[in-house]
Amino acid sequence: MNCVNILGIDFSKLTLKETVNLIDNKISDSSNKTFHIITANPEIAVQIQEDEELKKISLDADLITPDGIGIVFASKLKGEPVPERVTGYDLLLKCLEIGNEKSWSFYILGSQEEVNQKAEEYIKSNHPNVKIAGRHNGYFNEKEEASIVNAIKNSSPDILIVALGSPMADKWIYKYKHKLNTKVVFGVGGSLDVITGKVKTTPKIWKKLNLEWLHRRITQPSRKERQKKLKVFAYRAFAEAITKKSVN
Repeated sequence: MNCVNILGIDFSKLTLKETVNLIDNKISDSSNKTFHIITANPEIAVQIQEDEELKKISLDADLITPDGIGIVFASKLKGEPVPERVTGYDLLLKCLEIGNEKSWSFYILGSQEEVNQKAEEYIKSNHPNVKIAGRHNGYFNEKEEASIVNAIKNSSPDILIVALGSPMADKWIYKYKHKLNTKVVFGVGGSLDVITGKVKTTPKIWKKLNLEWLHRRITQPSRKERQKKLKVFAYRAFAEAITKKSVN
């Protein structure tokens, strides 16, 4: 698969449409292997560098998408540009759209109970042909966790969406991947909060200007500490690109 390596992470060069086509192929495939997608923004890229467990998980992932304008800029610096961002939010919406056409089944795991329930209602209302194989909020103990894994396995959804935040979502997926009996699985961050209206979506003008990160910083002050990793990513990605050019 065509990828660009940034900070030791192989980012896919597939567009959103191409990524969903790949997902469609995996769902149609007779293989029982779960296709694990990581949607990695600059913050997650730094986490992967600093967390050995997450690094191992990323190396074993089937696809890592460039979820963030910082990844796009870094790929251009390296002279191997990705065509566009492929965010967890956009991937979820597109999968629901195509899933409505093809009657895909989804299991919703994560977020608060109210948000999880509203997400199910949103999907049923806006994508009536999508099948909800099951759902569970993101607050559970070890005993409940085993029951959730069994519920997912028995419902065998085409797509499992996990809203447990990063890095917990991908660590949870990796821990149970061989037991989940789902065709495709990926983390969606806070996407359920957005589609249910708990958090307002970023205005189009901010997205067009590639300032979605700044809008989040302004509207969600709690992200201040997390977004410090953006500076770390920018420094490391720039240093890597300069080093590569000087070597060449």
